[in-house]
This record gives sequence, structure tokens and C-alpha cells, in this order.
Amino acid sequence: MTLLNTKSQSNQRSDKSAQTISPVVSGSPDRFDWKIMIVDDVPVNIKVARAYLANAGYSNFITVTDAENVQSVMEKESPDLLILDIMMPEISGLDILRDIRSDERFAYMPVLILTSAESRDIKREALELGTTDFLSKPIDPDELIPRVRNSLKLFEYQNNLEQQVRERTAALEKSRIDIIECLARAAEYRDNDTGRHVLRVSKYAGAIGRELGFSDVEIAELELAAKLHDIGKIAIPDAILHKPGSLTEQEFELIQMHCGAGKKIFESLSRTEMNGVLQHTTSGAALIQNCGSDLLDLASTIALTHHERWDGTGYPLGLSGDDIPIAGRITAVADVYDALSSKRVYKPAYPRERCFRIMEESRGSHFDPDVLDAFFNIREEIIRIQIDFADVD
Repeated sequence: MTLLNTKSQSNQRSDKSAQTISPVVSGSPDRFDWKIMIVDDVPVNIKVARAYLANAGYSNFITVTDAENVQSVMEKESPDLLILDIMMPEISGLDILRDIRSDERFAYMPVLILTSAESRDIKREALELGTTDFLSKPIDPDELIPRVRNSLKLFEYQNNLEQQVRERTAALEKSRIDIIECLARAAEYRDNDTGRHVLRVSKYAGAIGRELGFSDVEIAELELAAKLHDIGKIAIPDAILHKPGSLTEQEFELIQMHCGAGKKIFESLSRTEMNGVLQHTTSGAALIQNCGSDLLDLASTIALTHHERWDGTGYPLGLSGDDIPIAGRITAVADVYDALSSKRVYKPAYPRERCFRIMEESRGSHFDPDVLDAFFNIREEIIRIQIDFADVD
């Protein structure tokens, strides 16, 4: 399910931040606590390789002579490096290597192929399956030790790099969420009588999306984007935004402008694009993008369409039915319920059952029946959100 009602577009922007990550310091001392697994059907070959490595300082070994036990031992021990003989009975080293690389836990673990075979075809297949390096029989310690050390250093560097990328990604995600929160609070402070309105609408929208079968990722994006549904209120004059009485026709027209203003905060459409939106509603969601972020595209769509109505009598585009993006339809239900159940300058908070009754009366006119059904299916969760995030006087 796509929240924008458009085909998914892959984000091909490169992560420039990864280019600035510092590598492991050159010349860092060797580690000797690595877990090294040696697989060979000839015990003396294992004994020789182990002795050479022990003389170099390594001490943590796992040895296997029965190829059929390799997979189970690896799953139990999780080695850091594998020295693997190719020519073994029953199961060849190439078959073991193929199984190892198909397991994401060992996809990048260093594997040194130990073999006396000179076949180019075998070496080519081993390389294609992801071997790290080759070791010739009989084992030469001057070849074994540096290749093991270099492979482990590269593995350590890769692990450190991946950890730094994860940390940088988490920091960027936190920054993105912080920016969304700041923008949402900016809109909320302009209309402070709504209190924690944007937070409740966000939670209601996420709960409805979950009931409709959205994935966890889609729910998280929907909740964030829904917080910005009223960002366009920044453009509405205080005298109108805080007016306790009824609005004049001209004032209501200004209020309606907050949807378009919200979209413009994220991006601007050319006159040609806007005409396309007005003339062909099914292409509207596709045009309300291109601001450089899938999340802000979604927020832009919600800001523009959360006052559209299922029967086509909403604003600002007069979309109807499935032409209204699903995110806008969901946010419409969440927004209206919170408006009804909260105190505003122009009305008191309505009792919960009255809110539910008013919304039911708008089934098929204001609201998508399927979205409204999802809302009512999770009535207890909606009430819990309303209580947990109630306004604080």
C-alpha cells in the first residue's frame, strides 16, 4: 500500500555522509582473540595450521574434520574467520562456501580457501562464491600468517565502518524527527487553543493505518507526516485563527488557504503543474512531490488533502473518493474527531458519544467508509490515545 497513491519511486541520492567516516587507524595493534575456525578432513593439516597460528599469537580455535558438521558448528560458534579445505569427501568446500554466503550472518566473514588444487575453474568458482583469499598446500607460515592477519583487519574495519554508518544513520533519523517536531510545534503555537492536537491526530492516524494493514514503516511515516497537517496555519492571520465567533465568507476562504499554504511550505508547483492537478485529479498525488524527501512529499499531500471530502465537496481541490490520497482520507478522520472532542475558541469539547455519532452521520459524505470503519474498529485505542495525550491546562 502506498500512502501517496502513486507508484513507488526509488531514492537514488547517495549518502554523502558515509564518505566522511574515518577508517580504522593505520598501524593499530593486532588482536589475537579472534575466533578462527579450521575445516579439513585431514587432522594433521588442522594441527599444522593451528600450530602456525598459535606461534603467531592466536589462541581461539574451532576445528572440524567432518564437513557435514560445519553448518551446525558455525551457527553455534559464530567464528570470525574460516580456513576451509576444498577437496573433502561427502561435501566439498565449495558447497560449504555456497551455504555460508547464503546466510546473512556469515555473508562478509573472511573465508580462506585451503587447497592443493591448481584448477582455474575451481578458483574462479570459489571467487564467484565470495572467497576472501587462497592458501596453498602444504601450508607456508609466511603465507598463512599475513593473509589471516590482513583478512581479519579488513573484517574489523568493515565492522567498524558499518557501526559508524548505523550510528550516523540513527543520528540523521533523530535530526529528521526533531525537525518535523519543531515544524509541528510552530503550527501548533500559532493555534495554541488546540493544545496537543497535532500529537493526537498523529497517533489517531497511525492507529487507523495499522488497522488498515499498513506496514510498520508506513505507520511511522504516516504518524510523522500527519503532525504537519496544519502547517499551513502559519499563513493564517491571528485575528481569523483565534476568532471565537462565526467566520465571514471571506474569512473562511482564508482559512481554506491553509491547505495550499501547507503544501507550498514543502515545495512549489508551477502554474502548469497546478492546472494539471485541477484538471486531472488522479495525477494530483504524483505532482505533489519532488521536494527531495519521501516524508515531506507525504506531509505535503496530507497538508493539501486532509480537508477533501469523500463526496467531492471538500477543499481546496474538490477531490472525491479514491482520488483523495489514502493518507489524506485517514488524516481527515483523525483531524475531525479531535476537533469535535477538543475545546476550541468557537466551541466546547463535545462528549465522546456525540463525536462518534456525528462522524457516523458523515459516512460516505465526508469520510471514506472503509477508513471510518477502521476508526470505529479501534474505538478503545482511540479513547486511550485521547486520554494519554489530553490537553494540559
